Amino acid sequence: MQINEAPPLSLAVLGIGMMGLPIARRLCAAGHRVQVWNRTRAKAEPLAAAGAVVHEHAADAVHAADIVLSLLENGPVVADVLFQQGVAAAMRPGSLWVDMASIQPREARDHAARLQAQGVGCLDAPVSGGTVGAQAGTLAIMVGGEAADFARAQPVFAPLGRATHVGPHGTGQLTKLANQMIVGITIGAVAEALLLAAKGGADMAKVREAISGGFADSRILQLHGQRMVEQDFAPRGRVSVQLKDMRNAIATAQELGFEAPVTGLLTGLYAQAADHGWADLDQSALFLELAQRNGMA
Repeated sequence: MQINEAPPLSLAVLGIGMMGLPIARRLCAAGHRVQVWNRTRAKAEPLAAAGAVVHEHAADAVHAADIVLSLLENGPVVADVLFQQGVAAAMRPGSLWVDMASIQPREARDHAARLQAQGVGCLDAPVSGGTVGAQAGTLAIMVGGEAADFARAQPVFAPLGRATHVGPHGTGQLTKLANQMIVGITIGAVAEALLLAAKGGADMAKVREAISGGFADSRILQLHGQRMVEQDFAPRGRVSVQLKDMRNAIATAQELGFEAPVTGLLTGLYAQAADHGWADLDQSALFLELAQRNGMA
């Protein structure tokens, strides 16, 4: 059964990883014609059963697309796929590039200017909500770009979650950095607080239960706090990705002449967690770094 009634579009999805896979599945289920590409083709092959066409080369996936979605790893990878692997050259004038990867705002502005010069529209539209939100279609989508392009992307955004137009090119990425600053800092606060309580003899699970519903409650306390209590660090959003986003936030703050000391402190802690072998675990594994520092690992 289709999950929206918008006229079907010809779409391409580039980057079929933990987020790209469920997003492409939902777009197929919404009735759109979906072409997909991933550097490792085997990761994209399961989408063939959902009706997607899998391509060997990224440029082949986009040449007939109305809208191309990027869920690539980072800014340099996005630039390479766009401008070195022939995707930008293969996109039709009048088509639309929607970058859902988390990259630096200045990279988003640069990509937009280069694409607009060849008649291709551009939105930076990073997301929050993780793999759970991608699977359920409840992502928060933060969009920078022109209002007209935002309007024509609505049939794509609708099956994926709630999209908000926050301003011109680059501001979607700036909003995502703000989101990731809050997420990264709050994970650190929850981990440190639960460990302090445990060090003093309290039951972490009961502490989390006790403060739920009060001013300290948050989605982070509920989801990531539960993972800490259960020692469940299977990756949903990895430490390495959280670290990349925190570093992007620091770089952007420096460009703007803005001091971000709290973000800087937490960036250092995530970096040390990655150095200690936890880069590929869930970002809530910052708990392990703080536990080790306190002789509780």
